[in-house]
Parts: sequence; structure tokens; C-alpha cells
Amino acid sequence: MSDDTPTTPTEPTPTVPSAGAEPETRRPEPKDPLRGSRTSGIWAAVVSLGVLLVLLVTFIAQNTQTVRVTFLGWDGQTSLAVTLLIAATAGLFLTAAAGTLRILQLRRRVRRDKRR
Repeated sequence: MSDDTPTTPTEPTPTVPSAGAEPETRRPEPKDPLRGSRTSGIWAAVVSLGVLLVLLVTFIAQNTQTVRVTFLGWDGQTSLAVTLLIAATAGLFLTAAAGTLRILQLRRRVRRDKRR
């Protein structure tokens, strides 16, 4: 036969230290020796930048032909690699500016909502 009455979980009873006994102290769990650190983050960044630098040097070495560039009335000749790097850098700065403006907008909204 089944009992259909709902059961409530029993709460553990707190232990009360006896008179004269010291309260139980918990030791913090030891930290993981393989956890990430600032040093490991810097190491990963240096390795990543090194790989990027090798790729960049390879790109420049393979794109040395001269091209004619015209932009907003400026006219000149430069290597293809320099032209592409300047265009990529300009795009990076435009993206960073847009992202920075969005972050500032969200921070302002959060501060405004906290005041309410």
C-alpha cells in the first residue's frame, strides 16, 4: 500500500557545543594549484601576440608590390601591405570607439537605475 501523504524534509538540527568545548572551526578548502593567475594570463597574451606578429611579418613580406591609393583627395603610391594594415587599423579604431561609447551608455544606464 502507498502512503499519499506529503512528506516535508526534516531540517538538520544545529549542534550546540557543550559547555567548555571550543566551537568547531572550518578550514578553508585549499586553493587549486593549477588555477589561472595574472601571470598565466600575461603568458597567454604574450604567446598570442608573438603568433600574431609572425603572421603580420609574413603578410608584409608577401605583399610588397606597390599600389596607387586615392582617398579624399589624397593621392599616392605605397605597398599593398601598408595600405591594408592602415585600413585594418582604422577599422579597429572605429570598432573600438563604437564599443566604448556603448559601454559608457550601459554604465550610465546602470548608475541611473541604481539611484531609483
